Amino acid sequence: MAPAAVRKQGALFDLPIALSILAESGQVDANSLDGLISVGELSLNGKLRPVKGVLSMTLQAQKAGFSRIIVPVENAAEAALVEGLDVFGMTDLQSAFNFLSGQDAFTAVKNDAHNLAGIEPSTFPVDFSDIKGQAPMKRAMEIAAAGGHNLLMIGPPGSGKTMIARRLPTILPPLSLQESLEITRLYSISGKLDSSGLATTRPFRAPHHTASNIALVGGGTNAQPGEISLAHNGVLFLDELPEFERKVLEVLRQPLEERAITVSRASFNNTYPAGFLFVAAMNPCPCGFYRNAFRKCTCTRLMIRKYARRLSGPLLDRIDLHVNVAPVNYADLASGGFESSSATIRKRVITARDIQQERSGGTVNAQMTPEQTKKHCRLNVLEQELLIQAMEKQRLSARSYDRILKVARTIADLDRAADITLVHLSEAIAYRCFDGEYFGA
Repeated sequence: MAPAAVRKQGALFDLPIALSILAESGQVDANSLDGLISVGELSLNGKLRPVKGVLSMTLQAQKAGFSRIIVPVENAAEAALVEGLDVFGMTDLQSAFNFLSGQDAFTAVKNDAHNLAGIEPSTFPVDFSDIKGQAPMKRAMEIAAAGGHNLLMIGPPGSGKTMIARRLPTILPPLSLQESLEITRLYSISGKLDSSGLATTRPFRAPHHTASNIALVGGGTNAQPGEISLAHNGVLFLDELPEFERKVLEVLRQPLEERAITVSRASFNNTYPAGFLFVAAMNPCPCGFYRNAFRKCTCTRLMIRKYARRLSGPLLDRIDLHVNVAPVNYADLASGGFESSSATIRKRVITARDIQQERSGGTVNAQMTPEQTKKHCRLNVLEQELLIQAMEKQRLSARSYDRILKVARTIADLDRAADITLVHLSEAIAYRCFDGEYFGA
């Protein structure tokens, strides 16, 4: 149980303690434990029960030079994701005893889930073709998916903000093996991993606006990843954004920049990955019908400004795309016309991501370094003049300047253009200009 200075807790030590007692008492040969690590909880009748975090333990065991590991049978598929280590799934203590004493022969568990990495389900339960109209919002979603850009939708109730946000994972690229393992480790630690042992779809997390800051960033008495970490390599969707407590939203500022969160408490200091695509939705006012052509707004101007100012400027500055969502009219709803499917949009997103992969070695445009931005987002004279005018008129920050360039680069990638043109830059600027009626610009 070394090191002694680190406090241990959890029933996962039950099995290794039991096996150590068997070895020390001479009931099994102590040499049979050479190169072996074990983990598992024992019930009162000797049955092995599954535990959390087995993938992380197995990876560490491999690094430490172990060659075999015994785990509860429910955790075997997860542990077998680590290559170079023989994994044996056991149902009870008697099985482990028989294995160590050589009475029974056990075959190491194999997990072919590695072959699933990069393959998403052929069909999703939802699709972009379900959404009628709302072409500007669909366009913004495509740009967000292609470049990894954060997005805020502002529109009245019933305009489809939540509906389209839930379809964003259907247009994101398939997971790589490395991304799958990262998600799997987080869900294993949280006890949310299914029996397949490997996450093959991008997560979509949508916590309620009553969530606490600990629920969002992680921590607690027994340190656990929060919603922003469970959304790693996927989507974090916050609906009714102004309804979240101000202090809860402010904790997002650092993870949005660093793509990781360090939870520091008196008894522990844990760092969790938090590389999520942030999507949020909000009404334009408390009643929800400001500037609505079909319903009259009952809010005063002061109420509207106060509602919008629940969101801080620094948080808004970290959101690349701001989209005003219009109400859906009857003609669009009743239309039987063609709507682009998720598969069609996804092909364009993957093509744009491939361009970024080749150009920046796997870095999406939203995460480009200053050096990469300077190299790949060069502007000609006319484009520079347009951006200068926008910066001066809208009083945009240095961060806004940087993010406009990155969004423009993504739009150019979707057009397969080598250079950023006036058309690309104009669209990027339009997504960045905060509405003065909402945010007091």
